[in-house]
Amino acid sequence: MGDRRRRRRLAAAVTVAGLMFGTAACGSGSDSAGSGDPNTLEVWTRSDPDSAATYKPVFAAFTKKTGIKIDYQPVMNFDQQLQSRASIKDLPDVMINDTALMGSYQSQGLLKPIAPDSIAGHDQITAKTWSSTVGIDGKHYGIPYSRQAMTLMIRKDWLKKLGLEAPTTWQEMLDVAKAFATEDPDGDGKADTYGMVAPGSAQNGYTAWWGASFLWQGGAKIIEPDGNGRYRPAMGSAAAVRTVTWMKDNLFCGPKNIVQPGALTAITANATNFQDGNAGMYLTGPYNISTFTKALGEDKLGVVPAPAGPAGSDVLADGENIYFGAKTGKDKQERALAAFLISPEGQRMAMTGEHQPVVRIPVNATLDAAKVRDDARWSVVQKAYEDASQQFPNAPNFAPIKQDTAEALNAIFTYCGSDVRSQLKELNDTLAGDLKDQDLLK
Repeated sequence: MGDRRRRRRLAAAVTVAGLMFGTAACGSGSDSAGSGDPNTLEVWTRSDPDSAATYKPVFAAFTKKTGIKIDYQPVMNFDQQLQSRASIKDLPDVMINDTALMGSYQSQGLLKPIAPDSIAGHDQITAKTWSSTVGIDGKHYGIPYSRQAMTLMIRKDWLKKLGLEAPTTWQEMLDVAKAFATEDPDGDGKADTYGMVAPGSAQNGYTAWWGASFLWQGGAKIIEPDGNGRYRPAMGSAAAVRTVTWMKDNLFCGPKNIVQPGALTAITANATNFQDGNAGMYLTGPYNISTFTKALGEDKLGVVPAPAGPAGSDVLADGENIYFGAKTGKDKQERALAAFLISPEGQRMAMTGEHQPVVRIPVNATLDAAKVRDDARWSVVQKAYEDASQQFPNAPNFAPIKQDTAEALNAIFTYCGSDVRSQLKELNDTLAGDLKDQDLLK
């Protein structure tokens, strides 16, 4: 397993080196749509049609306000398309994509550094939120656009029918999950309900993405900084062994139907049991609030803080940043677009409307998510982000670290007789290799 991961890391390093060579010459002479017009910005977002429909009026309002035109490209297969454009030395002017990708993009030379004070309205974003855009070299490589934190989505009607309260601890969560799985909460007389949804596939790092909240609640970390710009692997700790053992024994190898069937091959796209009406809990992001409300009804969907583990109730926070492609000539226009996107007007438009919101928790500190949406459930999400959340480290290229962690956890959870301690020691060695490949190992 370790040798296979190392081969993949080396292959990734070759790809990165090639991209850095390819993007070094990216400049204003590219042939992309609109590049010959200094008053047109090519903008990419990673969007399905529903979220793209939210972006379009936002960009139209910006054009009406400034006269700067937007060549908007919603891209589903974002990273593959971006690598293709990088290989021909022609990057988009502006990109909106996940915060967790900043380290990867910056290490490949795809991004321009950004001075926060060059963006109008920068002081309406908190220092905590700005800190998530700092690279290894201490420079900012993104502008915060949207943030989110996981909360527990739960069937309020099932709780009421069974005479239960929303769980506040891990043990209470297990007790509720068992009741949901065995006490016929939907009243159809069939044993066809599940305690909770878990997107536990190793594909695209899902096991680590979903499982990170549990790791932190158990006192574990994947990697930890040494305070001098380097990192050490941390999955060999006693807290990690205890937490992963708890997850294995109680969620995946415990009583039947605590999690949905096929959880360890499920990604979010096919882990649909909650909105399908046959699972009672789901630790997930707030982008699902509108989807689940439409599927189940507002009276059935509860949004509550994540239950606390031995070390607290911290959950994974992430979101999207605005990135400027590593090319020249349109700095003024790019900064104008960023300023509009983080303004109260731009943020409000992206949070409301008939389509999928693309701003979840606003980065503009003058706005309150629950008040903008007139939906108190969003205050739970905003409080989780502000008071009880952690993000994956943004400065390293976290992609291989997340993927290796997901593969190890998925293997542990798949084989119930696995030796957690020895497999986490092997993971720790692999993570050390990931950090060494980036010259970040302490």
